[in-house]
Amino acid sequence: MFPVVVRLLSGLCTLLLVLPLISVAAQDYYPPRAEWERKAPEDVGVDKDKLVLAVELAQSRAVVEPTDLAQVITDSFSPREPDFKILGPTRERVGSAGLVIRRGYIIAEWGDIERVDMTFSAVKSYLSTMMALALRDGLVNDLNAPVANWVRDGKFASEHNKKITWHHLMNQTSDWQGTLWGVPDWADRPQGDDRSQWPNRQLHEPGSFFKYNDVRINLAAYSLLQVWRRPLPEILKREIMDPIGASTTWRWHGYENSWVTLDGQKMQSVSGGGHFGGGLFISALDHARMGLLFLRNGRWQQRQIVPADWIRAMRQPTPAQPDYGYMWWLNTNRERIPAAPEGVFWAAGFGGNYIYVDQDNDLLIVLRWVPALAEVVEAVQSAITD
Repeated sequence: MFPVVVRLLSGLCTLLLVLPLISVAAQDYYPPRAEWERKAPEDVGVDKDKLVLAVELAQSRAVVEPTDLAQVITDSFSPREPDFKILGPTRERVGSAGLVIRRGYIIAEWGDIERVDMTFSAVKSYLSTMMALALRDGLVNDLNAPVANWVRDGKFASEHNKKITWHHLMNQTSDWQGTLWGVPDWADRPQGDDRSQWPNRQLHEPGSFFKYNDVRINLAAYSLLQVWRRPLPEILKREIMDPIGASTTWRWHGYENSWVTLDGQKMQSVSGGGHFGGGLFISALDHARMGLLFLRNGRWQQRQIVPADWIRAMRQPTPAQPDYGYMWWLNTNRERIPAAPEGVFWAAGFGGNYIYVDQDNDLLIVLRWVPALAEVVEAVQSAITD
């Protein structure tokens, strides 16, 4: 007999309950391209009723208005950022979506999980993975080496900037000083109320001071472009997205003025977020594949794509910001999400875009336009029965 498939509707949430006759071990499951098996929550140790409540909570916390993200970005940053303007493409947000995955199987989903959305700073976790691959392939041999050894066009030539290492770029403690793509470093989330002093900000020794700053993140993307000598979206597709069976609908954008010529070829340096527009436009399902790769410690089926050593390194707390690693957020001392294990990590983007990875519970959550990550995680966590 074939399995019986039952669909339970709860508001906008759809839980797909699959009642198989034969139990199949889930820990090694990897979804084939264009497919992803669904299981009943109780078949993977999750209480169905509590999971329904968790998804309803996520839906109730969604923020999808206003839909015009170009206006939202401008309204959010232009009041404090001098001469702010959007440099890359944007896309309207239409509705919330999400996935809950246990032991590799989808146990809950809502919204349009195939719709391509802006993802803002969640792309930073993809960007840091480009660093992992550069180390894997020997293009960079030491995270603690000065970036100036690879980028020799003056961006790391000053006495301050020449001390900056890849390690500093990855954990946002470089305090790089300069202008990239027409935006000075100090104009991105400037600190203090004396505008006249913003261009004369205090310089901090690289590694000693954390500052969330998209100019410097874009510098990391530019520096990795110099290393790879090929567009980063091409590397991401070839080395990550194709091997894990992602769709071809995602796009990684840069800015209208972030084009460079390398080895006689014109290439766009991509952005590490949507602060000025651009960044990664991707579906919840493709986010989930990336999340599953990291849930499985960088392995996909028989292939170790991202080195396990990198997974360990990226989860080390930054001394200047203990809840941050190499462009992944951490639950150090369980301060960010008290209900979750200390070892969880997640990609996070403006507006509530998350890839939440919990290796202790073999749990993956993807949220689109749901800012309340900690609440949703706590609700899902409470549904786990084993």
